[in-house]
Amino acid sequence: MNISDYMQQVGKQARDASVEIARASSGDKQKALLAIADSLEAASNDIQAANDIDIKNAEAKGLASALVDRLALNAERIAGMIDGVRQIAGLSDPIGAITDLEHRPSGIQVGKMRVPLGVIGIIYESRPAVTADAAALCLKAGNAVILRGGSEAINSNQAIAKCIRQALAQVGLPETAVQVLETTDRAAVGELITQTKYVDVIVPRGGKGLIERISNEARVPVIKHLDGICHTYIDDAADVDKAVKVAVNAKTQRYGTCNTMETLLIAEGIAEQVLPPLVKAYQAAGVELRGCEQTLKLYPDLVAATEEDWGTEYLAPILSVKIVTDMQAAMAHIREYSSQHTDVIVTENWTRAQQFLAEVDSSSVMVNASSRFADGFEYGLGAEIGISTDKIHARGPVGVLGLTSQKYIVLGNGHIRG
Repeated sequence: MNISDYMQQVGKQARDASVEIARASSGDKQKALLAIADSLEAASNDIQAANDIDIKNAEAKGLASALVDRLALNAERIAGMIDGVRQIAGLSDPIGAITDLEHRPSGIQVGKMRVPLGVIGIIYESRPAVTADAAALCLKAGNAVILRGGSEAINSNQAIAKCIRQALAQVGLPETAVQVLETTDRAAVGELITQTKYVDVIVPRGGKGLIERISNEARVPVIKHLDGICHTYIDDAADVDKAVKVAVNAKTQRYGTCNTMETLLIAEGIAEQVLPPLVKAYQAAGVELRGCEQTLKLYPDLVAATEEDWGTEYLAPILSVKIVTDMQAAMAHIREYSSQHTDVIVTENWTRAQQFLAEVDSSSVMVNASSRFADGFEYGLGAEIGISTDKIHARGPVGVLGLTSQKYIVLGNGHIRG
């Protein structure tokens, strides 16, 4: 079977399965998710063995150590994956919820009902745990899902997929509600993102190149974020100790994530107070600082920041630092360079904090908190399929609710329009 025929078959099976999953009860979906967790737990050794093969292949191909680490599963990560599925099983089921029901002058009642999106295609790289997370979130929201993981994780993903199929069959739900593509052929991605007959939305998770390709070529709607260029602005009304604590964590807690701070903005009125402890902490952590002209006057040994630095997502121990006149200048810089992911103000002036919250147009805007909190688990969503910087449908961490839509419902009793 060629790739086009294979993908047509996968798409049709997903569409057919989506009808059954959409009408599954909350209890049936919970049973399925708990069965998936149990199946994954029982097959932990098989999953580990499959991952060992992927790791060996990745190292033989010379994959970068950071990518090998993202690919790797161990007992702790497998246990976390299983726990994540159980947490999703325990979330409230949004499907069927009716809101905003109001009587109209005509006598009818008009409201909105929460419904699944239908069939979701998810294209991702490296982390095999995404296979279980994504499957669980989509099932909880009443959707069928087609998963296309990276070729480097093919053995791990297929081992996880086998557990999911077994669990769905065990509880009487269609195995084709979750399909992990068995091919590593890149042409499968091109087919998936143009299947308007079968697929309702595409979610890409991966590097900038992957997401740019999906955004440019997809004919199916896409939920995405392209970059995580996150800013922390330290206001001149900030508490210095608090500012240092937040800014250091935002950069050094983890380097390779989309919610890691990439640019630090500091009001000139507080720069000479806050920079010394910050520079000391960053240098102790091995972070390379790239400063603006004014920052270099205070610390001439730092690397000079270029125009390109302000628009770069490093995903590495590198940080751009810019001294600005005030909050207005900081917000102007954010408007120019932010990817609308997560931006932070550290201040004790609540009036300024409220203005920052209102005017900074990002999917997450924070006051006195590390940007590393921009995460579905930290937001109480249980897990996330990704973080959307789009403005339509879903924005910010996309959890179960973001994988649903609403339709209008009308309740009448023989009403007719005059």
